[in-house]
This record gives sequence, structure tokens and C-alpha cells, in this order.
Amino acid sequence: MGKHQFQTEIGQLLKLMTHSLYSNKEIFLRELISNASDAIDKFNYLHLTDEKFKEEEWSGKINVKIDKEDNSLTIGDNGIGMNEEDLMENLGTIAKSGTKAFIEQLTGDAKKDSNLIGQFGVGFYSVFMVADHVDVITKKAGEEQAYKFSTDGTGEYEINPVTKEAHGTVIYIKLKEDEKEFLDKWRVEEVIKKYSNHIAYPIILNYEEVEYEGEGDDKKEKKVWKSEQVNAATALWTLPKSELTKEDYIEFYKTIAHDSEEPLTYIHNKVEGATEFTTLFYIPRTAPMDLYRADYQPGVKLYVKRVFITDDDKELLPPYLRFVRGIIDSEDLPLNVSREILQENRILANIKQHSVKKILEAIKKLEGEDFDRFVSQYNRVIKEGIYTDFTNKETLLEIVRYKSSSEEGMVSFDDYISRADSEKKEIYYIIGEDEKVLRNSPLLEAYKKANIEVLIMDDYEVDSIVTPMIGEYKGWTLKDITTIEAPDSKTEEEKKEIEEEFKPLVEKLKKTLGDEVKEVKISTRLTESPSCVIKDSSDPMASMAAMFAQMGQEMPEIPLILEINPDHEMVKKLEKVEDKTLFEDMAHVLLDTAKLSEGLEPKDKTAFAHRIAKLAAKAL
Repeated sequence: MGKHQFQTEIGQLLKLMTHSLYSNKEIFLRELISNASDAIDKFNYLHLTDEKFKEEEWSGKINVKIDKEDNSLTIGDNGIGMNEEDLMENLGTIAKSGTKAFIEQLTGDAKKDSNLIGQFGVGFYSVFMVADHVDVITKKAGEEQAYKFSTDGTGEYEINPVTKEAHGTVIYIKLKEDEKEFLDKWRVEEVIKKYSNHIAYPIILNYEEVEYEGEGDDKKEKKVWKSEQVNAATALWTLPKSELTKEDYIEFYKTIAHDSEEPLTYIHNKVEGATEFTTLFYIPRTAPMDLYRADYQPGVKLYVKRVFITDDDKELLPPYLRFVRGIIDSEDLPLNVSREILQENRILANIKQHSVKKILEAIKKLEGEDFDRFVSQYNRVIKEGIYTDFTNKETLLEIVRYKSSSEEGMVSFDDYISRADSEKKEIYYIIGEDEKVLRNSPLLEAYKKANIEVLIMDDYEVDSIVTPMIGEYKGWTLKDITTIEAPDSKTEEEKKEIEEEFKPLVEKLKKTLGDEVKEVKISTRLTESPSCVIKDSSDPMASMAAMFAQMGQEMPEIPLILEINPDHEMVKKLEKVEDKTLFEDMAHVLLDTAKLSEGLEPKDKTAFAHRIAKLAAKAL
């Protein structure tokens, strides 16, 4: 009880809010009404399924009260309410990883940080854009004790026991002096209608109005409290598409996703027949902050016949679609469906399958800037889908994009095929950690010379696991250029002649480099560089590397093959070197520079530096 310090992250967040970085202050009302609606959703479920609450005379509603004399705005709900522990967890600390991720990205630059706020669900804390002081009076359903949480939005908050008859939460907001616009009945009504019209419970606006009695000199004014419902109170997803405007969909999205941006697209679908359900999905313009965290917050709410069931079930959509926000409303599931039943349920499996198909179709239909935006935000999770969702693999392969050795921007497999040799039916790619290193890799030289496009896959962690298991796409085989022979204009006879000519040099290099390389070969793939290294794909370690990566373990060392360019001046001169020390230095430099070109490190950096210095001095 008594005083507590806000968690450090909350302190930073409050500082942002109180300095009004968020240009659109009115959204605090949307956020608080949305929270109230969620609380009513949660109690509504108990009311219908829990014997303890079934007898209660109850229907959900939200009250908004304007008190001009007191300079305050109050938002109350008759939902599930909170106890002391809930207050500390929900308001005093940050439990959700998305919020933590948000805080970690704050730069201290007011302008940049204000843009981030829209990306992060602002929720309750947005109230401090307009509030001098806030009291949250709340009582949890089924408990006796009520509590009051009080703060002025600086470093501390207080929690004390109070009395409150009914369960639910009342948020009392003492407005800042310059925020009096939120005491204007028309202004508050406008904001509620704009953002919260389709909240499924009645929002009742309570306000004082001056009325006059008598006439002439006897005319007296008296203040009368009035109340009226200001929202449509119909669950938006239950309405026919023909009755809804784009603005309706966008405002509803902002309410359920706590997002300030418009979504990239939305998918509203009603299915009738053996299984009846309605879905409304949105793809956010900006990826949620917790997208790559194991404890991500799922974005889809499950309803049964308009009754809210859960918003934290990760089974409703496959994990790679965890960025999707929206609603699933089933007519056939039982109200008291448990988490275990959800995982096994055939009806839900059908809904999930149907939903995935609809979402992927909508992504494929995105065009121009919208599609580019999708790729910039979600390309990586689509690759996760390729690996995990075999049913929709073909569609996901149509959506995924890669960088290219010959084209600007990101290209699809279909784009690649349209430009490639239709007789060979091969899609070439190279995987690594650094785009710049890959683009300058000696391994690309022969492909550039032969005008053959190569896909540049620089998301090593994901690409090294996902790409090898793709195998083929529409009859075209995917080929890793580090494991195959490069295109070559020389005949077999010419190759044999060159190999014969350089055989003594190859043997001498292998002997000098010893265990550092598995093999030394004459290269057909180099046109400008003296040497390159490739991994031996036939080695058992190479096939195990992907397994190790999957398990998050350090990759085993794969033996390297050194290839030398017989047309390069350095190699030609090396053939004639008789000085043993000079030959050894040159051999190691050939290997180490080849490694560096592929983003690998020389085995002995100090020795490499010494050798370069020695050779440079000799040359000078």
C-alpha cells in the first residue's frame, strides 16, 4: 500500500507523454474507452460462463462524464476491474515485451521519439498528454476490496484501499489548464464518434446543461445533468461490408491495435455453411515492436457469437502471421471453450486454414508502395512461413522477395524466372551475412561475365536454414553458387590442358597450406580475383551446419577449398617463385585475401599483417 516508484521505463514513457510529443492528443479518449471495452469483454465472458456471476443483473456500458466546474473528465466501466496486484502490473510496471522494446528504441530526440509512439500501443499512459492528475478507482469482480491508484504522472504513484460498490473501473482525470477543450460536450462527442463509434457497448455521455424556468424577470437558470448514448454500439465486424466505409474500418483498426497509422490493408470475410464465422483482419503498416520476441503479444481476438473469449491465444493464426491484428468471431464454438480445446478443435482448425489463405491472398494483391512497405516490414517472417507452413509454401514463395546481383530493389522468384535461361531452369543464389561482401564476392565474377543473375541473400540466420529446404520453385531448381561449378566459356580440352600445366603449382600450394584447406583447384569462376574459397558441400559438416544454426548453436567449421585463377598475373608469377619463404608468404596471402573476400577471417591475423607488410616492402 502507499507510495511506489514507477518502473524506470514507465518514467521515460510518462516524460514523453507529459511533454505532449504526441501531436494528436485526442486519442487518449480512444485508448481509455478501448481499455474499458476490453474490461467489459472480460467480465461478459465470466457473466455467461461462471456460476458465481450468472445470476447478476448486468449489461456492459461505458460512462463518460464531463464536469466543467471541477475541470475533470471521468471514464467508467462495469467490466472485470483490477485488484492491487493488477494495478501494479498493468499501470506501475511494463509487463509486455513490446513496450520494453519500444523503450529500448527511444533516442532522447523528441521528434524521433514522437514518431515511435504511434508504433507502440500507447494505452493508459496517453492520458498524461492532457492530465495534471489521475485517480483510478477499481474493484475486481468476485473480490471485496476496492483500490485507488493515484499519480500526477511524475516518478511516483500511490495505491490505497477504498470502498466501491460494484466491480469495474473509474478513471478520474483532472485536466491540465490548457486542455479545457475536453470539457466541451460537442468536442468529446465528436472524438467518441470518430474513434469509438463501433465499440460494441453503449458509451453514455453525461454532461451538465443550463435550462431556464419561468419568463421575463422571473426567468431563472438551473443546471441539469443529462445523459445520452453517443456511439452505434454495434460490433463492426457483424455489419455488412456495404454499410461500412474505409474510414469505419481504419478507425476500428486504430482502436483494436492502439496504432496511430492506417493499416496497409484489411480483410473482412463472412463464411456461412457447415461452419459459420466472421473474420476481420488488418496488416499494420509498421511491424509490431515485439515481432521477433518469443513473448510477443498476439494480435487476434477470438469471439464466440459476439462474446469475447481470449486475446492472448497464439494458436489462432500460425506464428509467422503474428503481425496480423483483428477479430475471429465463431458461431459454432462453445462459450466455455478452454485453451486445451482450442488447440485440438476442428472448427478452429478450419477457421485458421481459411484465415491464412485469405490473408495471403490479400498480401499478394498489395501493389506498388504498399507491397514494398510490406516487404520492408515482413519479408523475414514470410521466410519463416516458407519453412513452417508446407500447405501454403507455394503462395509464400510468390510473396517473398530477395536482392539481386543485376537488378535494383527487391525481386521475386517469378521476376527472376522471366529473365533467366528457360532451358536450364536454374535459380542461382549466394548466402552470407553482409550484402556488400556478397556483391563483391569473387564467386560472382563468372556469373557477371556470363550475364547470369544471382539472388543475394544477406539475412544469413534465416536464409541459411530456409533456402536449402526450398529445393525448387515451379519446376526451377535453386542452386547455391558456392557449391556448384561456375559458368565457363572454355572447352573441356582447354580445361584439361590448364589443369595439367598448373598441376605442380596446385600440389605445392596444398603441401604448403596443409590442413588449412581441404583441396586446391584451378578455378573456372574467377575473372578478376587471383583466388577464392568455397565450402566443400560434399562434406558431412556442411549438411549439419543448417541443423546447428536451427538449434542456435555455433556452426561447425566446414573445410574450405581454395580455387586459384590461372589467368591472374599473381598466380602466373607464383608458379616461377623458387624462394621457399616468399612462396609460403604468397600462398597464405592468396588464402587469407580469398577468405576476407567472403567475409571470413584469416586464421592468424598478425601473421597475415606481417606477410602483407613484407610483400609490400619487397614490391617497393
